[in-house]
Order: sequence, then C-alpha cells, then structure tokens
Amino acid sequence: MLSNLPAHWDMEADLVAIGSGIGGLSAAITAHENGLSAIVLERSNEVGGVTALSQGQVWIAGSRHAAELGVDDSAESGFRYLQRLGMGYAEDSAIRNFTTHAPVALHWFEDTIGLRMVPIRGCPDYYYGLTNDSVSEGRLLEVEPFPGATLGEWQSRTRLSPQVPYGLTTQDIADKGGLAAMTKWDFELMGRRMMNDERCAGSGLAAYFVKGAIDRGIPLETGVNAQELIADGERVVGVRCTRDGADLFVKANKGVVIAVSSYEREQKLEKHLGNQLDAISMLFTAVDGANIRLAGPLGARVSRVPEISMAGFNQPGEETEEGQPLWRSSMPFIGLPHTIVVNRRGKRFGNESFYRSFFYQLDVIDGTTQTHPNFPCWVILDSQARAKYGFGSIAPGQDWPEGFGVVADTIEELARKAGIDAEGLVETVARFNPNAEAGKDPDFGRGEQPWGAWMTGDKEHQPNPNLGPLSKGPFFAVQLRRMGATGIPAAGLQIDRNANVVGWDEKPIPGLYAAGNSVARLETGAVMQSGVSNARGMTYGWLAALHAAGQPSTLLDSAR
Repeated sequence: MLSNLPAHWDMEADLVAIGSGIGGLSAAITAHENGLSAIVLERSNEVGGVTALSQGQVWIAGSRHAAELGVDDSAESGFRYLQRLGMGYAEDSAIRNFTTHAPVALHWFEDTIGLRMVPIRGCPDYYYGLTNDSVSEGRLLEVEPFPGATLGEWQSRTRLSPQVPYGLTTQDIADKGGLAAMTKWDFELMGRRMMNDERCAGSGLAAYFVKGAIDRGIPLETGVNAQELIADGERVVGVRCTRDGADLFVKANKGVVIAVSSYEREQKLEKHLGNQLDAISMLFTAVDGANIRLAGPLGARVSRVPEISMAGFNQPGEETEEGQPLWRSSMPFIGLPHTIVVNRRGKRFGNESFYRSFFYQLDVIDGTTQTHPNFPCWVILDSQARAKYGFGSIAPGQDWPEGFGVVADTIEELARKAGIDAEGLVETVARFNPNAEAGKDPDFGRGEQPWGAWMTGDKEHQPNPNLGPLSKGPFFAVQLRRMGATGIPAAGLQIDRNANVVGWDEKPIPGLYAAGNSVARLETGAVMQSGVSNARGMTYGWLAALHAAGQPSTLLDSAR
C-alpha cells in the first residue's frame, strides 16, 4: 500500500467525495445522514457534474412508483432483464447488487431530501418485447421540475445543459408527440419554466441533489482538482489537490469516494480503453480519466465491457461555455421519416431508429481490407424532413446554416458533393423509398423496435413512425463524427458490494470507494438502458457512505 502522508492537512472530513454529480453528492448526503462529516470536491467552477447534462432519467426495477401504476415489476425481474441482455459480459453479483439496492436507495433519497420523481408514462424498456422481464412503462422515472431559486447562491453555479431542453420534461415532450413534433411542443410552458428557473431533465435531477447537500451544510469546494490519493501504508486517508496552482491537502477519516465520471475527453484513453478513434464529446473538459489516474497507484482493478458507440455533429458557430465546439448527438434525428444514414459506398448499414443496434455498426472492422466500412458516414435527409422536423438546434422550416454539410437538388449531385459513391446512394434511395411508403424496412426492421418508435419516431406519421421516402429536393447530407457515450464508458474501476474499489487481487482497497460512471459497468455488460447511469451513481454513492459510516447494507444477504 502506498504511503505518502503530507506534513499538514488543509481540510478534513470523515468522507471526501471527488465529483459533484449524483454519485458524489449522494455519497456526501448519505454520510451526513449517518453521522459523518462530508465534503465535496469539484474540479470545475460549477456543480452538478455530467448528471446535469443528461436526460435526467433514472431506471429502477421494482420501485413503489411502478406499483402505484399497477405495473407488475420487481427487483428480481430487473435482475433477469439485465442478466439476459448483458450477453455474459456482466457479472451476476454486480447485477444483483444494483437491482437489489437501487429501489431502496431511490426511496431513501425521496424520503430524505425531497427528491420528487415520477414514471414516464408510455415509455418502455429499451428491449420491451424481447424478454418477458421487460415492461411497457414504470421503470424509467424522471424528476418533477425543480425550483432553481431555492439553490440560493448556488443557483448560478449549478450546471445547466446546453443540449437538453431543460424547460420541459420527457413526459411534456412525449405528450405533444415526441421529439419529432417540435412544432407542437408547449413553448409557452417551456418559456415560463425557464423564466422562473424551473429545471427539468438532468439539470433538475442534479439540482435536487445539490439542494440536498447545501441544506445539510455540506461544503461544496469548487475549482479543486484532485491530483493524487494519499495513503498511510494501510488505507486511503486523503487527497492531494490543487487550487489556483497551490497544493491543498484534504484529510478523509473514513474514506474517499471517486465520482468523477469517465475518461471521455482524454482521447488516448478513449481510443485505448473505449476503442473510439478521434471521438468527439458532449461533455466538459474536466471528464478526462481522473478516476483511473487517481486509483491506479493504489493497484485498483480496471474492468472493461463493450463500448456504447455514438455519433454526432457540430453546427457552425455553436460553442460551449469553454469555447469548445458544441457537439450534439445524432440519435434523436436519424430515425425520423425521410432520413437515412449511409457509408461512403452510399449504403445503409443498420436500423437508424434504435441507436443501440445502429451505432455498433460503426465499429465493425473489415478484416480483409483493414478498414471500418461504415465510417465515415452521413445523415441524408430531404426537404420533407426539413419542413416537419428539427435537426439539432435548427427548427422545422428554418434556413439551413451556411457551411453545415452539403445541399443539392438531386441525390446524385448530393453524393458527389459529399464524397459518397453516387451510384450506390441512388440505388439505396431507390430501394428504400417504396418500402418506406409501405411502412416496411426489409433490410433492418426500422420502426419495429418499440423504444425506437417511441423515442425517435413521428407518432402521427403512418404507416410507420420511423419511415418516410426521400423524394423531395433539395437534399441535405451531414457527415457524422464518432462520439463518446456522454460519460458512459467501456472501462472503469471495479467495486464490491459496498462500492469499495478492489485491487487486482479482488480485495477491497481500504478507504477507497467509487460511484457512477467512474465504476466499471459490470451490472450491465453489453447492454445500455437509459436511466441506469444516474441510478448507479445514486445507488453506489449511497452504498459507499453506508459502509464508510460502519453501517453497510445487509440486503444482499436476504436477496435471492
């Protein structure tokens, strides 16, 4: 065990949480409620972490909310759901730990900090219909709007999402026809909420936990960059940080919780651990692999499961508050009618309406030519799509930004201007159009997957919410870039049932915990289900603090 004690300490708490997203905040709040002092260290100048950039959904099997809807569900069913879909990459012990504790942790935070969550009505599990342990609604929850003014001095310092419309709930959007029906959204409600700073989605979820921390007087120290963990030869006892260029030594009497998301903004780690080449990111620059850098010298075990591939684009002139290009996910747009995605040969290569299926195809390697046959790729859409649907921040019917992709009057001309095989694209569109008019996709089954139809389809478009011909010019093509999975990584720190980080000998490293996307996804393996990331942050932060307080959960002892 490392021994690197400093000559003095500048701050001290029983539990030190590194990161101010749902993982770090849940740990700090739980520690406080169980008699410990806690402190939260945040590298940036805003709190809320990646949680604030998310859709704010939490996936819980067997919650009281499902029971109130009359949905027959249980933690055991959730276990079987993840076990079936993890494809053997998940570990049964990790699945059991997550599904057993997630509903208990949720209810604890609802009862303790006033977290207000509701089911998203009509929203199915990703794989509804594929397994009997999927449900048509009840597992995916979202927060009720949070009054930002109650954050006091932290109101302006609690992160908001530049990509997610945080003035509307997912339910608000779904009730008005979904993401496709932007023109029918209740913009009056959105404007009123934003004027009053009523936060929905991830911005609201993060705010509930920030409020829970400040109500308890838990210090939130911003601008503090954790540089290395400190140990006394037997256990982790603190953190060496920097603030304004000077060292800051923070003592942790009971434990340190690493909850700093992943390594998405560090391209070398994204390439070598996530196998993503030149990936862009929706996240802020602080998400650079501090979890692995900090825990590595202690011999922490890193585990990897299949990557969650994504793809996105940047519209000319859009930047983040850090002056970086603002990247947007293509997921909500590529499954809409009158839209397809093709490779350089002009060929479709997957079901664009279900990102879990489609984006895996980007990473396929042709071993004969040693190429990625499906990358680069382009979104192709026609003027019908432009008239009816938004694309990124471009409203339906709004002028197409100059310099964004290419525009042409014919499919053949579009292909030549974009660098796509013209003959291949013309053939693809000629095959796609009559099938789309009939509501069929014999090649990839687009529109047949319930969640894809619910999330990325036009509910009023018949006979298939995800299919419509590309037949009206001008036509548009936008090249996509590989994108990190919004902080949800392929690799992370391995933990035990108490969220203790383990070493390569699989024994816990005393005093060291991890939560959220700093943790290896051994409870999901090869599957991704919206809402799991926020749920695992909340659950593992809760478990870590209970253990640090000497009150570890015993629920697994009685679980099946």
